Amino acid sequence: MNAFDAKHIKNIVLLGSHGCGKTTLAETMLFEAGLIKRRGRIEDRNTVSDFHELEHERGSSVYSTVLHTEWQGYKINIIDTPGLDDLVGETIPALRVADTCVLLLNAHHGVEVGTDLVWEHMQRYDRPVIIGVNQLDHPNADFEATVAQAREHFGSAVTVMQYPVEQGDGFHRIIDLLKMTMYVFKDAGGKPEKQPIPDTEKERAEALHKELVEKAAENDETLMEHYFDKGELDEDEMRMGLKQGMMKRTCHPVFCLSALRNMGSGRLMGFIDNVAPAALEMPAEELVGGGTLECRADGPPVLFTFKTMIEPKAGHITLFKVMSGEVAEGMELVNDNTGATERINQLFIVDGRERRQVDKLAAGDIGGTIKLKDTATAHTLHAPGKAVKLQPIAFPEPRLRQVIKAVDQKLEEKLHTALLEVQKEDPTIVLTYSRETGQQLVGAQGELHLNLLKWKLNHHYKVDPVFSAPRIPYRETIRKAAEASYRHKKQTGGSGQFAEVHLRIEPWLEGMPEPTGVSVRGKEEHELPTGGKLVFYNCIVGGVIDNKFMPSILKGVMEKMERGPLTGSPARDIRVVVFDGKMHPVDSNDISFKIAGLQAFREAFTQADPQLMEPIQELEVRVPADLMGDVMTDLQGRRSIVLGVDSSGRYQVIRTLTPLAELDRYSTTLRSLTQGRGTYAERFHAYQPVPAELQHKLVSGHKEEEVLA
Repeated sequence: MNAFDAKHIKNIVLLGSHGCGKTTLAETMLFEAGLIKRRGRIEDRNTVSDFHELEHERGSSVYSTVLHTEWQGYKINIIDTPGLDDLVGETIPALRVADTCVLLLNAHHGVEVGTDLVWEHMQRYDRPVIIGVNQLDHPNADFEATVAQAREHFGSAVTVMQYPVEQGDGFHRIIDLLKMTMYVFKDAGGKPEKQPIPDTEKERAEALHKELVEKAAENDETLMEHYFDKGELDEDEMRMGLKQGMMKRTCHPVFCLSALRNMGSGRLMGFIDNVAPAALEMPAEELVGGGTLECRADGPPVLFTFKTMIEPKAGHITLFKVMSGEVAEGMELVNDNTGATERINQLFIVDGRERRQVDKLAAGDIGGTIKLKDTATAHTLHAPGKAVKLQPIAFPEPRLRQVIKAVDQKLEEKLHTALLEVQKEDPTIVLTYSRETGQQLVGAQGELHLNLLKWKLNHHYKVDPVFSAPRIPYRETIRKAAEASYRHKKQTGGSGQFAEVHLRIEPWLEGMPEPTGVSVRGKEEHELPTGGKLVFYNCIVGGVIDNKFMPSILKGVMEKMERGPLTGSPARDIRVVVFDGKMHPVDSNDISFKIAGLQAFREAFTQADPQLMEPIQELEVRVPADLMGDVMTDLQGRRSIVLGVDSSGRYQVIRTLTPLAELDRYSTTLRSLTQGRGTYAERFHAYQPVPAELQHKLVSGHKEEEVLA
């Protein structure tokens, strides 16, 4: 393949909602450039981009795919991304390494739910944006309505660069407002014929051209002066102004496309070549700990990994962007995240499943390598002695957590190993283990994400998982004081066991006065690993229990607090006062006092008006204003307390306190209620009392489980 220097490498990411034509456009760009001899079709399962078995089965993109094309002396690296929000773990890394976003809009659907969601992610990375209005050959295509929606959603930066003369089945002519030329396509598409703008379109074209000139001029004082002096800008000046506008995000140029019929892709690629910024022109990358890294052809070699793939034969394939300098085969680089030295044994560029070996890659280019032993996604590799660490990729928190087990218990270890491998490829799959409930949890972005995980475990790792709702981490406490005693007596052939413990338990509150009616001889405060506190008092007088047995009583109390009497959940915020008891000079020992302490505490707990506590989450639910009523009704049905509602553009943000027990698969319900437009975030707020009826139900259920066990 041709060698390209850093100035002639452009990196774009194709973004948009499901079905807007990203994969078809990528295929057309490769075909138009002559890199493939015939265009594949998604329906025929032969596109360069969607090559995975799962994508063939679903008929849509599931993974981000790296491709490249060459156009008029430039190399354009393309990352084709899935359009479903559950697969955002594929989109965000692509955004991180791309230099320009190409956002496709469906000409007959306009700005869709998926478009809004991907726009939210684009905002965080502040990349230049090109908008492509695709499928203008659809019978219901409406270019003007689509552009109007884009301006409503994305602001006045949306700037028309082209418009179609016809739409629908007859679409074949595009007026280009930068070149002031009409492109006329044959039915089969391909290279258009350039013609003068017809008289019927001149007035409209000139008015839109003037708007485009003004948009280009407003980004640079010198250009603005030229515009005032001449009343016009030449083509090169307009390109300069448009580039500055794109980098400032004050200009999002709009292009016309029919990717399926190969109309408009060549002009789009030419604009990417001539106007879209190269990596060398982008702002310097921020480093962890401060400072920046400029993308320079003569800079020190630095790589940033953005995707890991695992193939049966090749093993781990690592995709990266050269952030600075030049990388060559045989080079040794240090992974700043792990400290390991990695040797680049093989370099290649990627086109879907195909890999083409190269000797070196220049600054700004995207490529891959294999068998890096200690490198994962979002790691920085640099030359020895030149420590550099780029900011990591911020992946979203899981929106759905489920317990995961193997259907066959014998395969639990195999399942765990498989999940660790999957997590390397998809960092939005989050594995946690709850010590409290003893459950292995998997976090995902939604139901679809979970289903795709199950498919992968079945087909690639030959293990069948089953998902279920996780147990709620309840807590137990008390609401009043109570006293109890317990005598443990056991006689065997030799020495027996004897211990008697009298104690009082009370609800513990910060700053409460010391116990009354007893003589305090010792006090211990214990912060519990599951939250809350245990305060333990030794109030024994007269030596009725030797001091050496007090730790055993405490141990028995704490053991019972780990699995409380109501539901087996941890107890918290309790004060225990040991004030009397008995011992035997021969038969008393540590185990006897541990048992007596545990049983006395258990008895007192059941008499102290026990209360089950549940975790309450603070929710922020972001929904379109016209759908807020349905979402609010649903939240109230989940025992939510509404704290307030704030406006955020076209959205409303509902803030609530909602029990965790009511949020199982809430992401699925919210998407259904809002046609996919609603999103939410949650964080732990506090433990609060469970309502009496629900507490009775939970306690009864726990007793039934104990009987069955």
